[in-house]
Amino acid sequence: MSAFAKLSRIDVSKHVEKKGQLSYLSWAWAWGVLMEHYPESVYHFADNEIHADASVTVHCALQVDNVTRSMWLPVMDNRNKSIQNPTSRDISDAKMRCLVKAIAMFGLGHYIYAGEDLPRAELISEEELRALSDIIELTETDTARLLKHFKVDSLQAMDSAQCRQAMTLLKHKVKE
Repeated sequence: MSAFAKLSRIDVSKHVEKKGQLSYLSWAWAWGVLMEHYPESVYHFADNEIHADASVTVHCALQVDNVTRSMWLPVMDNRNKSIQNPTSRDISDAKMRCLVKAIAMFGLGHYIYAGEDLPRAELISEEELRALSDIIELTETDTARLLKHFKVDSLQAMDSAQCRQAMTLLKHKVKE
């Protein structure tokens, strides 16, 4: 299983902090979880990029399981606005947020940046899809109605949990 597949399934919602309009994942918690799964991971901060308006962008490279991903982040206030002439504390905070952003590129907390509340569940497998399609046909179930019930556009868009629920519902229909 890839690092992204493993880390993206972890629910981080209890560790998200709100500052102004922005959501933050604690760097210490994110790093701790990463270390539990990939203890050989290392990160490096590149030199700060100083812009003509005296704002600063920080850069972080993170290596997990022999894959390196780089991320950048402007030094910002809690309204998501760049700070001109940031203090060392502003830069330090931005670096740790950038590290968390780099960790998200490997899956942990990725859904926060995608604007979602919880991690995506595991999608339906080909085997589950065939079994569900078979029972839909057997029970002569209205597929459009089933999709509407589960609020998805197609059977392929269902997750495994939704598939199991649908199978349970339709198996009861077979017994009737």
